Amino acid sequence: MKSSKYTKLLSVVIIAAAGIMNTGISYAGDMVTLLLPENVNPRWESQDAAFFVKHMQEMAPNIEVQVVNANNDTATQQRQAEQALSKGAKVLVVIPIDGEAAAIIADMGAEEGVPVIAYDRMIQSQNTSFWVQADLRASGRAQAAHIVANTQPGDVLVMLKGSPTDPNAPTIADGQMDVLESLFQSGERILGYENWTQGWDPAVARQSMDQALTKLNNNVQGVVSSNDGNAGAAVASLAEQGMAGQVPVSGLDCTVAALQMMLTGEMTQSVWRDFNLMMLSTAQATIALVNGDSLDGIVVGTSPANSAGKEVPMVPVGFYNAVGEEGVAYVIEHDSSITKEDVCQGTAAATDFCSS
Repeated sequence: MKSSKYTKLLSVVIIAAAGIMNTGISYAGDMVTLLLPENVNPRWESQDAAFFVKHMQEMAPNIEVQVVNANNDTATQQRQAEQALSKGAKVLVVIPIDGEAAAIIADMGAEEGVPVIAYDRMIQSQNTSFWVQADLRASGRAQAAHIVANTQPGDVLVMLKGSPTDPNAPTIADGQMDVLESLFQSGERILGYENWTQGWDPAVARQSMDQALTKLNNNVQGVVSSNDGNAGAAVASLAEQGMAGQVPVSGLDCTVAALQMMLTGEMTQSVWRDFNLMMLSTAQATIALVNGDSLDGIVVGTSPANSAGKEVPMVPVGFYNAVGEEGVAYVIEHDSSITKEDVCQGTAAATDFCSS
């Protein structure tokens, strides 16, 4: 996104998995670390990390921020957490690759007296200090409802679910099944194929969609995709069969690529969450925890009990169900990291939306 509002900021934010680099000026005092899960999904680096650094610099410029990326390796993420603690991190903000495996990070933090914030994905530990998340079950319902509304009785659907190690993935799938289960049971819709996508890797999703089309002899009328990476893989597979734009495809995250496909009609829906607002709440909580202050005024409620039995103080963030051109316009208006110029590139540039 050459015109993205945070391109310059990102040049000092993005960190290789092998090391840790300071952003901004180093201070002898407080330091916090943000641990990203992977770079398969561009949002982690181009949006979430950029927003966190921005808010921290604005609200607490005396706190040093470090950002690392584990590239979908749980052992690397654990090692990065250990390194951050050894360097004196006062708070760890963790987007876990695996919510169960990341429990050891929260437990290590507790042993050192360091709070651990779970961002977007729950960490399954009694020692998780804070959680920021949208209602992903409702997001899954929105995805499935969109596909149902754009298909007919008896139509065959494919479900491309998320990573089995991500605690969010079954939550999204449960929301989808809130809508679809009774329809599958009655035969009003037919589940032709379903599969999980290890690591949310689009290459895995592409293989699944190819298999689905082969198995079903291209008899597919809708794709319930759990995120934009899966959706893009589905669109590529459909395009190879001359079916792109004929089959509704859902998504999550409203990436630039997804918004472009929505303009060209190859993808029809995505769920937008305000990563800026999510990271604002995260930064506020981080600063309060560094200073030993109460989270009162930041916390809105508590999560359902995680697998360790902890109801985690949290901030729930709303979402927007983006559909078609109207949805694209809404996201551009409300997402400060995406501009119309970003979206109106490539084949999307020829659409009425971009030429007007």
